[in-house]
Amino acid sequence: MTRLSALKLSLILASSWSACALAQEAPQEPQVDEGSAIIVTGTRAVGMQAADSAAPVQVFSQEALSRVGQPNLNQALTQLVPSFTAQTQGVDMSNFSLSARLRGLSPNHTLVMVNGKRRHGSAILQVIAGPFQGSAAPSIDLIPPDAVERIEVLQDGAAAVYGTDAIAGAINMILKDQSEGGTFKVTGGQYYNSEGELFSASGNVGFKLGEDGFFNVTAFHRRQNYTSTGTGQVSMADINGNPYVNTAGSYAGLFGGTSNYYDPAWADLDLDGINGGAAKSQLNLLFYNMGYDFGGVELYSFGDVSRRVGYAKQGYRPPNRICASTTDLSTCFGDTGTFGMVPQQKVEQKEYSFTVGAKGEFGGGWNYDVSTTYGYDQNKIWTIESAHRALWIESYQASLLPGSNVTPSTVSDAYDGGFKLSQLTNTLDIRKEFDVGMAAPLTLAFGGEYRRDTYEIVQGDFASTYKEGVQSFPGYKDVDAGDHSRSSKAVYLNLIANPIEGWTLDLAGRYEDYSDFGDTKIGKITTRYDFSDAFAIRATASTGFRAPTLAESFYSTVNVGPTSAVLQLPAGSPAALLLGFNALRPEKSTNFSAGIVVRPTPRLAITIDGYYIKIKDRISATASLPAIQGGLPVAGAESILAAIASTGLVLDTGLQTLGVASFTNLIDTETYGVDFAARYPVALDFGKLDLSLLANYNKTKITDNKNTTLFSSQSESYIEDASPEYKVVGSINFASGPFNANLRQTFYGKTSILVRSALSAAALNGEPQVRDGVVDATGITDLELSYSFTDNVSFSLGANNLFDKRPETPKLLTGATVLPGQSPYENGSGAWNAPYGHGAYGTAGGYYYARIDFKF
Repeated sequence: MTRLSALKLSLILASSWSACALAQEAPQEPQVDEGSAIIVTGTRAVGMQAADSAAPVQVFSQEALSRVGQPNLNQALTQLVPSFTAQTQGVDMSNFSLSARLRGLSPNHTLVMVNGKRRHGSAILQVIAGPFQGSAAPSIDLIPPDAVERIEVLQDGAAAVYGTDAIAGAINMILKDQSEGGTFKVTGGQYYNSEGELFSASGNVGFKLGEDGFFNVTAFHRRQNYTSTGTGQVSMADINGNPYVNTAGSYAGLFGGTSNYYDPAWADLDLDGINGGAAKSQLNLLFYNMGYDFGGVELYSFGDVSRRVGYAKQGYRPPNRICASTTDLSTCFGDTGTFGMVPQQKVEQKEYSFTVGAKGEFGGGWNYDVSTTYGYDQNKIWTIESAHRALWIESYQASLLPGSNVTPSTVSDAYDGGFKLSQLTNTLDIRKEFDVGMAAPLTLAFGGEYRRDTYEIVQGDFASTYKEGVQSFPGYKDVDAGDHSRSSKAVYLNLIANPIEGWTLDLAGRYEDYSDFGDTKIGKITTRYDFSDAFAIRATASTGFRAPTLAESFYSTVNVGPTSAVLQLPAGSPAALLLGFNALRPEKSTNFSAGIVVRPTPRLAITIDGYYIKIKDRISATASLPAIQGGLPVAGAESILAAIASTGLVLDTGLQTLGVASFTNLIDTETYGVDFAARYPVALDFGKLDLSLLANYNKTKITDNKNTTLFSSQSESYIEDASPEYKVVGSINFASGPFNANLRQTFYGKTSILVRSALSAAALNGEPQVRDGVVDATGITDLELSYSFTDNVSFSLGANNLFDKRPETPKLLTGATVLPGQSPYENGSGAWNAPYGHGAYGTAGGYYYARIDFKF
């Protein structure tokens, strides 16, 4: 089937679902809120509009979120918020917990809330080297878009207001509270190359609870197929490690040699698409929001329960890996000696979160809000369609003993263990307005928070932990497993005053005490002055404090590839201390911002905010410190090998690359940038036109690296250059009667990381092994066309990345001696023709979809 015919089929199927689908009327509202929305993020004042906020807050309605093709809040926000960068695909476990970040900082620096309450983090820690390494942030993907009424994005340091992880800002998901009616939608889509086929169905409905209550519930289902990257594997070879160059038979012409490397463009082997991209997954979610007003006291509750099952393709294992003899096919497990093997990682995620609370008024104007939130995330991991090399060899050798009746065998599946995370949060907020003779009543707010976090690594079974474990993902051993916890207590005080007409002054202070890191005091001052209805200035200054997540402190395992392994050492562990990785300390931050709000005409709103964020003792992951490169020990490898030996781990003898990594406080950073937002609605005789332009410039520099050996230049590149310096989003939304068209153009700046060749310096003829891997600046076009057949039914066709843009493919090394099975690429990639994975817009290319909506 051709790509175009596959796309047509996908769209026809999406259309056919309309027979049983219910849908929503065509959206007519602007994408960017006009500033009139009442916000609850970034201020404890009541009735504050976004346009009048002293802190920069952007509001995005449910209609804006609905115009993003993928039913995924991560994707919606990355296309709407310039300072927001979402991870498009992960590796290994990170496939199942894609992260996002604000202002180029770590995902751990952004607080995620639902209805103003802290959302629990993810049990999955991102450990693969790259710009999202270290993330254990909440999974925004587990919040269904149809459950959300609006999203408020506070683009300002707010640690003193909300807690220690709000250094870059806060994202608050406000849930729907309608007590009647509902929506149902079905979406189908796929990428340009016919991969990643997606189907989702989502329904939202509201009910009345008695006379003064509501119950709103959203059910969400999404399943998506694999995507792959590249056109083959460099390591595709016969059992002797030689490329297939047979001149006769089914392998004729499979490989052609050029400049000592081989293009694995095989034809007869059923291995197309073996290189893992996005995982195959199925997600089911149920979200609810409810409340009842008893007259002066409102009881409320919201929460969710979800289950995700996913399968991620692991690195291809070439022939001779699971063989007792490297030259005899009869000694190989199954047909691996001929075709190799592509193991898979299976993950089952169970997650839930529940909040219960009460709010009301007592004693003449004192308002209170007391709540308890409990969140839990569990991930179980299996390796399937694999094999245990050591068990196979032992079994085969036993079968050769005289009188033996042993039949050679090995396991193909193993339980690797998993993770559990929980978070219990109790909060009390009290607020009262006082008339003290100023231009507006003085707001006094104070309260407290108690939080308890737990994190557990669960040990794998025998097969996953015996020696090197099954191929692709060794299980978590007893030395990795453990149950860890901590608690924290916090109190805050907030004063909001309007000393004179047009001037707002917001002061906040917070005291926190951690059971494992001691106490801290942080504060924030925010001010705004409106010279007129057309012009205002605003500024903030704040301090922050972030303790490392439990996962950052205690995660331990071996991350393996087909011929490589990286041992992740918990900072402060005996093995880590041998290499200078001391126990983690908290981060300390300082945040300054200043901006203007301009309304040159009543309908044109422009905001410009500059910011500066300084982080001391920033927690960041090191790149892998190599011990073995190209199969040979590197200079100074003795201490690394000794540290690995001290853990008692047994590693695959076929490794060509071996190293260690950890998390450190070795760097101080400064981040500075500018946020720009402008919106202009135009009323036409035949419709309505909404124009918006949003932009962000952001730059992070390392001001102090305390150990350039442990935190290498490659590690620095993930911090300084892996995010685009600028991102500009221009949108045009046109509505006329039943027709709606939304065009969005996003411009991403260049991104770059240092990449390392898999070859030795000698094989490179003296060329440097480390060099810049650049993804050039580019523009991405999104388009959606919608038509409402009735007031209740509409149909939409759209594309994200309409013109199928993809990042650059790494360059082939020139003048290098490359042996069969070695990577000829400058980044050491084992995948043939695979684009760089650190680009801001992903490697899968254009995504095309159809959606039918019904409103009732």
